[in-house]
Amino acid sequence: MNQSIITEKFTELGYHGAKEAYLRQCETPAMQSLGFEERLFELLDAQTVFLRNKRIAMHSRLSKIKDKSAALSQITYHPQRGLNRELIGSLASLDFIRHYQNIIITGKTGTGKSYLAQAFANRAIEGGYKAYYVRMPSLLEEIRIARIDGTYTRLLKKYSRFSLLVLDDFGIAPITQDDATNLFEIIEERTQINSTIITSQLPVSEWYDYLDNNTIADAILDRIVYSSHRIEMEGESMRKLQKIDTIGVD
Repeated sequence: MNQSIITEKFTELGYHGAKEAYLRQCETPAMQSLGFEERLFELLDAQTVFLRNKRIAMHSRLSKIKDKSAALSQITYHPQRGLNRELIGSLASLDFIRHYQNIIITGKTGTGKSYLAQAFANRAIEGGYKAYYVRMPSLLEEIRIARIDGTYTRLLKKYSRFSLLVLDDFGIAPITQDDATNLFEIIEERTQINSTIITSQLPVSEWYDYLDNNTIADAILDRIVYSSHRIEMEGESMRKLQKIDTIGVD
């Protein structure tokens, strides 16, 4: 049986990773000395890697993450930023997702909150999880529209299925009591089954007053704040420090 027939069969089956590995084997004389099982394992392993990378690329494309290049390895631990390297390293293991925990990132505008949140989301996707990014004003508007056109239940299911949801810019705009209720329902759907990252310019101590609904505020704080890892970003806007460090900003 010649090489072209085998490669055509790989293509027919959609085994593109295995096909590329097979072609490499044919072009590498040293591979001919390997046994059947070793060569077969390499083909299967190559197909596994191909499928994993394809899945990661798909999840990244659907995540709506704005900065696909944001990476935890690129975080700059400038002294005035107040970042805890050990905490970031621990969270990078993604145990917080496996344990359905949350992260709250607070700090002034430009300190890198959004970049850090998206870096965690990119890391989650690389780890095989589904992640999704949305700004809070966009989410609330999406919910308002869904309630009007009758797709609200479907929207809740959409946001409940992501292993990691990034809610960016919490508190950046006024919020109505209906908005607060809608936000609570999204959070409630995810509680104890998935993880959420919230970024905000508002210190957590001001969230209660911001929500302006005692019952909803208590419920949201109970489900998010008290079970979250807290990262408080300090210092000057990273835009002002670009000449010193290269890092993403809000």
